[in-house]
Amino acid sequence: MAIRLVVFDVAGTTVRDGSGAVQRAMRDAIAVTGLALREEAMAGVTGLAKPQAIRTLLEGHGRDELVPRTDAIHADFVARMQRYYREDGTVGPVEGATQTFGALRTSGVRVALNTGFSRPVLDEILTRLGWSGPDGPLDATIASDEVARGRPYPDMIDALRARLGGIAYTEVAKVGDTPIDLQEGTLARCGLVIGVLSGAHSLESLMQHPHDGLIPSIADLPELLRDRGLLPIN
Repeated sequence: MAIRLVVFDVAGTTVRDGSGAVQRAMRDAIAVTGLALREEAMAGVTGLAKPQAIRTLLEGHGRDELVPRTDAIHADFVARMQRYYREDGTVGPVEGATQTFGALRTSGVRVALNTGFSRPVLDEILTRLGWSGPDGPLDATIASDEVARGRPYPDMIDALRARLGGIAYTEVAKVGDTPIDLQEGTLARCGLVIGVLSGAHSLESLMQHPHDGLIPSIADLPELLRDRGLLPIN
């Protein structure tokens, strides 16, 4: 078996998230309703499609009466994230990300991003980093609002496989920094499911979920694929 497609998560995996901007924006958007989230609440929803994350947080705090406001809260969150990715000086790729994309594509591996963000936020990121367009370093991208079900369901990965020519699920590697990423890769029956430690979750947290390896960052992925003999033979 060779890996012919790697599907990377975005925030914390390919894009720096050291400032906790995603968690802060969601806390602030929900706080407008008068609800202050418990300190540990965000850990359980990182990686989910953001409307689902908001609903889960509202219900988990016993505030079902706020659920009808999910769309408005999400719109506020999207505006905050677009502003952050457009203006904040700390925004940038994880160290080695662009080199990893290039090494994989040179070896005959397609490179894609998927995310719990909606398309407007993803497009802001791609524009800021210069990753959009036919001359960018990616073969495809997909956002959670472009499929029927977000993570951990396999819909985004299945759509990417179809879009890129019907790549078999066993030839896909899923790489991400959250338990939801690992669950998504497992439910999509990916041939390889890899966790990275560059984002929001610890080694101990990721070890509790099925995976085929844990690495410090995506900069280590090409070497892992070479060592396991999983690169295509061009």
